[in-house]
Amino acid sequence: MTRSHKSAASDYVCTTACSHSLALEEPTVIKKYLLKVAELLEKLRVRFLFSSDEDLKLTERTKALIDYENSKKALDKARLKSRDVKVAEAHRQECCQKWEQLSESAKEELINFEQKGVAAFRKHLMEMSELEIKHSNVSLLWSCICIDLFKNN
Repeated sequence: MTRSHKSAASDYVCTTACSHSLALEEPTVIKKYLLKVAELLEKLRVRFLFSSDEDLKLTERTKALIDYENSKKALDKARLKSRDVKVAEAHRQECCQKWEQLSESAKEELINFEQKGVAAFRKHLMEMSELEIKHSNVSLLWSCICIDLFKNN
């Protein structure tokens, strides 16, 4: 999945460059739309790169969890056979520490994501409220003008 995201992002680079160069050679009406398409494709490319980074983090965390679980199984086997118990315990400890570090960073990322989401929601809610107030003021003004016109006629 990570490879396909990176491949898609590189395809967007080529498509964006072609759209942009084509826009420079076209008449003004088409030029505006081609430039907007190029801008959209660039935004999509950046979004794909971010999702690729997230996929890599998720893959790393999954590998760490699998390593930790496998090290626990190896430790159990070593205890049953009474061989290399210290080595297995040390390996399990390393895997456990790595898993805990990745889990801690994931928790911090979730908290940051939540805070950013709440802030963005608050910002958009305030902007929407301001627009609704402006719209209602314009509607009220228009109603007053219409009523005034009907009274004068």
